[in-house]
Amino acid sequence: MEDYVVKIIIVGVISWATLFLLVRRLLPKRSFEFCSRIVSTIHACSAVILASLSVEDWRCPVCPLASSSSPMQMKTIAVSVSYLIYDIICSQFDDRSGVDNSIHHLVSILGLGAGLAYQKCGSEMVASLWLTELSSPFLHLRELLKELGYKGTDLNLAADIMFAIIFSVARMGLAPFLTYVTVSAPTNPLLVKAMALALQLVSAYWFFKIARMVKYKLTKRTVTKKLV
Repeated sequence: MEDYVVKIIIVGVISWATLFLLVRRLLPKRSFEFCSRIVSTIHACSAVILASLSVEDWRCPVCPLASSSSPMQMKTIAVSVSYLIYDIICSQFDDRSGVDNSIHHLVSILGLGAGLAYQKCGSEMVASLWLTELSSPFLHLRELLKELGYKGTDLNLAADIMFAIIFSVARMGLAPFLTYVTVSAPTNPLLVKAMALALQLVSAYWFFKIARMVKYKLTKRTVTKKLV
């Protein structure tokens, strides 16, 4: 792994942790999870922007396949790896940390870390970052709104639906194709292939949970309106 990549990861972990402490200080009345989600939203937006800037040809966003990673792609991946390391450590101090989220983080760290170590699959990995983080701002928004007192409102429902739609299109519509081209490329490292498949399985698990959540909320809302 290149020295500059290691430096970005180390500086990144420290920077994300510092940002979290700053948010905690600026918002002392807000919960640990609220402040953590603010940092996560900043990362998600940054990851989508950096991934977009890393695409070499928008006519074929995942091209060239199974090729050496460009310096920009390596830096983009390193920034997200630093965030994932910070977040998996930070989440241990939150009692509501979920096992599925920790598994997702570990799979992502291993997959992205393997790509950095081999310095390959840059196109596939920045595309994966783009797809996986695209829905994240809405994921965090729906939880932030609840703490701000908007639980059960039309605004919160809109955030739920937007998250569900973007997640479904990105993770279950486009991501399976990306997983296929990553796994089917004969020169891609085995660890990268395994992590790509594992991440798709985690996404499928979350998709069914999200689908049940949206169905429940819409059904509950319909019943409530009929009673009124």
